[in-house]
Amino acid sequence: MRVKLAYGKEGLEVDLPDEGVSVIKPHYIPGLADEQAAIRESLRSPIGSPPLSELVKPHHTVAITFPDVTRPCPTNRMLPAILEELSAVPREQVVLVSGTGMHRPNTEEELRRIVGDSVYESYRVINHNAFDKGTLAYAGKTKRGAELWFNAEFLKADIKIMVGFIEPHMFAGFSGGAKAILPGIASEETVLRNHDAEMIGDPRSIFGVTKGNPIFTEMREAALMANPTFLCNVTLNRDKQITGTYFGSLLAAHDAGIDFARRTAMRPVPKPFDIVVTTNSGYPLDLNLYQAIKGASAANLIVKQGGAIISAAECRDGIPEHGNYRKILHTRSNMEELMKMICEPGFLLFDQWEVQIQAAIQRRAEFYLYSTIPDREVEMAHVQPVHDIGAKVRELKARFGPQATIAVLPQGPFTIPYVEDDAGKAFETMATKGA
Repeated sequence: MRVKLAYGKEGLEVDLPDEGVSVIKPHYIPGLADEQAAIRESLRSPIGSPPLSELVKPHHTVAITFPDVTRPCPTNRMLPAILEELSAVPREQVVLVSGTGMHRPNTEEELRRIVGDSVYESYRVINHNAFDKGTLAYAGKTKRGAELWFNAEFLKADIKIMVGFIEPHMFAGFSGGAKAILPGIASEETVLRNHDAEMIGDPRSIFGVTKGNPIFTEMREAALMANPTFLCNVTLNRDKQITGTYFGSLLAAHDAGIDFARRTAMRPVPKPFDIVVTTNSGYPLDLNLYQAIKGASAANLIVKQGGAIISAAECRDGIPEHGNYRKILHTRSNMEELMKMICEPGFLLFDQWEVQIQAAIQRRAEFYLYSTIPDREVEMAHVQPVHDIGAKVRELKARFGPQATIAVLPQGPFTIPYVEDDAGKAFETMATKGA
């Protein structure tokens, strides 16, 4: 059986056994016939909000935040129509802020590609810096007592617009919405508190779940304290075409987008699989190993205890040098010791959440990686490198036995698979009840 996986920019074809293989994909939704018409219509007939043009006055300052290079958001296809609605505002009163969260800054070339050359040359476009307190402003405290520090330029603007896209997220339930602010334009300390071991370890902090999800709930609480004006979110298909536009108030528009994304992404399976082959949805989501943990986390939902996960993620940026992900991985000799360290009272370090999730995956299953990262570096990240996915699947099938079952998630975390047993029904109920 030949299956094409989302891998890098071109994809990757793998040769798998003909028997015992289930290919699990999201429901395919074709792209909108006229994206620009749909965007303009959503700007003028939004959900739970007056039209954007009615909210903006010529004297207003405007800040627009948008995802960084690690996200496939079609920002350059969304911004022209958004900026057209802001035509009454002089361009020098508008700033575009890339919501890098705690990722590395985008390069100038990347910023140009994200927003488009014309926008880049006509407006001020900046990277958020979570680590520079001088660029941040205080917005208050959450009910949990977490201090909120956000990008000062965004926070002080009269009109605050959030651009993003909605997809399943491995611990926030779904992306989009409030994530534009937390973690998008939040400080290091604010992100760390929201992503600490207790929050990440909560069983409701998982793909597709919003009700009772402490991370999702605090993100929304924090974003509302920034007084956002208008949300511009879209959903995408595997070809990165826009399938839906959800513009308007943060809560109402995001909820509508979540409902659509949930219906297209959640896929039940009858029982767990011995082997799960997954991806991280291709470029740009599979830029590095840190990001690739998301695809492995989706696979973890349906792999048997003691089974195996094989992830195909190009990782053209390798194991990121920025942050602490690599550093944390190298501090202990195995994932069990890393999990113990992270869960110690008072331990709080940037990127610990990704290591914690990786450790939880590897408590359940063997973890293999097909990538462009040198083998030695993969091994130092406590992952086993693979050079031929088909051969590794056959080797594992021979070890697990002739009845071993294999699942393939060619779109990785664009699909939320879950086991349709009693636990799976509980998961579906929890997920579909909403926030």
